[in-house]
Amino acid sequence: MFRKILCPIDFGEQSLAALDFACKIALQNEAPLVVLTVAPLMTGVTEMSPVPLDPYPYAEKTASDRLVKIARERIEGNIRYETLIVAGDPATGVLNVARRAGADLIVMGTHGRTGVKHLVLGSVAERVVRESPVPVLTVHAKPEIKNRADKVRRSAAKNAAS
Repeated sequence: MFRKILCPIDFGEQSLAALDFACKIALQNEAPLVVLTVAPLMTGVTEMSPVPLDPYPYAEKTASDRLVKIARERIEGNIRYETLIVAGDPATGVLNVARRAGADLIVMGTHGRTGVKHLVLGSVAERVVRESPVPVLTVHAKPEIKNRADKVRRSAAKNAAS
């Protein structure tokens, strides 16, 4: 049913749970998986900036290294996948990559914030759901997935520190 699946991750437990779910869907559909992360732009820069500025090279390299490591650890060998990193606003990045990559499904985590936290922090998932030209499946992390994600995150932090 699905020919290409996009799974944006921010390295949080919800996005890692979404990656696990995306892998299951990719296996069932024999579909390739695009695992994406969006690197931040320099402080104070918006997409409306008249002069394009590069992302922090260190942030992009670190995110790329983490993305590759997580993909190797979590994606089964018989799933075709590629990792991709773009810079900018997360929702815009996800939507642009979905179009460019020809994804016909986006699987992403959501924090499930409500009330004031949602108003202040916004919601990447909500914007992607609203503006996506393809179906978007949002995933919440279950407790056992959260524990596994925490272990991966601690391991990555320990490796980065050494």
